[in-house]
Amino acid sequence: MGLAGCETVGHVDTASVLALMQDVAAQVITPRFRSLASEEVMEKNPGDLVTIADREAEALITAALREADPDALIVGEEATASEPSLLDQLADAPRAWLIDPVDGTKNFVHGRPDHAVMVAELHAGECVRGWIWQPEHKLAFVAERGAGVWRNGERLTRPEAQVDPETLRVVTSRPSQEGRHGTLTLGSTAWCCGVDYPWLAEGRVDAIAYSRGLPWDHAAGSLLTEEIGGVIRHADGTRYRPGRPVAQQTGQLIAAASAPVWEYVADQLR
Repeated sequence: MGLAGCETVGHVDTASVLALMQDVAAQVITPRFRSLASEEVMEKNPGDLVTIADREAEALITAALREADPDALIVGEEATASEPSLLDQLADAPRAWLIDPVDGTKNFVHGRPDHAVMVAELHAGECVRGWIWQPEHKLAFVAERGAGVWRNGERLTRPEAQVDPETLRVVTSRPSQEGRHGTLTLGSTAWCCGVDYPWLAEGRVDAIAYSRGLPWDHAAGSLLTEEIGGVIRHADGTRYRPGRPVAQQTGQLIAAASAPVWEYVADQLR
């Protein structure tokens, strides 16, 4: 399985990356949805699940990207589990690819359709292109810095979110944070960043609060957020960068549909 449409080394055609993700999902992810054998589900750490679909999908995507862009750093979630030093190389890599082969693995294991394949291209630690494919929902989201967000090939825009505590829709990845917080009522994320960030881009939610900022979880979604006019920052106000070492990230990561919404939500969660 390879990548057609490689224009030059270091620039892989946007549509070809999405086609690769869709092909890989059809080959090794979707056939196992609600059909996983017990021996095909493992734990990397207590409560942190990985499946044969995660590993096979990452291997296929990695091989295709490496063939198309041999000089780039490739960082996959599963590869990093066995080689953590890969993360340390992101900040200084001129060009890198991030792969989350099955985002929302726990949902996938439990037969819930909210899971996704995510790929992001980074230049010097900044996300310049991001792809999200939701195989069960048949939804593709593609973002390119300076060029906007596209859903299934159509340009996606969202109305401006108003800072109104009665209408703001905010979700959190922390179960302990759900419920009333100041003037806000927080609901739950989908437990899949590849679904949460499209919710924000589509206008279904106005802000998302996360506990941690692992780059494969947030790179593509952070670009979606910024390209629809939103902001994504750590609790201290620092803008999120996928290439920033995780150890240097402080507090919650909050993505919001606008800067005023971010300020309001961050203030309520302090």
